[in-house]
Amino acid sequence: MEHAKLPIDDSDFLKSRDARILRILSEYIAPNLCFNNKNILHTVVFFGSARLRSDNKYYIAAENFAQELAKFSKELEEQTGSPFYICTGGGPGIMEAANKGASNGGFESVGLGITLPHEELCNNFVSPDLKLQFNYFFMRKFWLLYHAKAIIVYPGGLGTLDELFEVLTLIQTHKISKWDIPVLLYDKNFWSRLINFDVLLETKLMSEKDLSLFTFFESTEEGLEILKPQLAGLMSTSTFYYDFHEG
Repeated sequence: MEHAKLPIDDSDFLKSRDARILRILSEYIAPNLCFNNKNILHTVVFFGSARLRSDNKYYIAAENFAQELAKFSKELEEQTGSPFYICTGGGPGIMEAANKGASNGGFESVGLGITLPHEELCNNFVSPDLKLQFNYFFMRKFWLLYHAKAIIVYPGGLGTLDELFEVLTLIQTHKISKWDIPVLLYDKNFWSRLINFDVLLETKLMSEKDLSLFTFFESTEEGLEILKPQLAGLMSTSTFYYDFHEG
């Protein structure tokens, strides 16, 4: 007589709508276990287009910046015993550039990939034991931000804009506990052409103080000048996470 399958061994059940909560929980528990096992408490997250290739100026800029940040992380590790890790969405383009830069800088990096049709898995520059794959965008975003001590945003399309504005909204509304986390946008000319912040101010759809939620930078040197002192100070905190207020 054939025995019935245990639910955990039933792939049809695990992929069903009824088991969605189990899949969501798995995308919380597995990354948490990975970060805890590696003692990762601090990250610097890079957002940007997946479409850019290695000869693109933004790709090159992101790679260089990530490389210098990785070197700085090694310095912090020697001084404080508490480094930060470059973290990306694990894909091509700017994400690959940042993971590549971290690798060139001699430090491990994290890649939180997303399963999409016709998309590759994590790029080859993500540290092998720090590759994590997600089905749900919202769980991936949660972990992209959970340990973040800074957000670096390079030019990108819909996905990048989605990530940027979600971060800014969470900071603006203090739904993220570290509401003074630095958000750096590379290339003011690009972002000012793409988003007319003056119109938002003129129509009172945005307040003047909201402009302080982010900072533009134009070079690796300028970015390091902004981030180094902030990262050195923020590293004294044990962690950083979403804080959803109840009530």
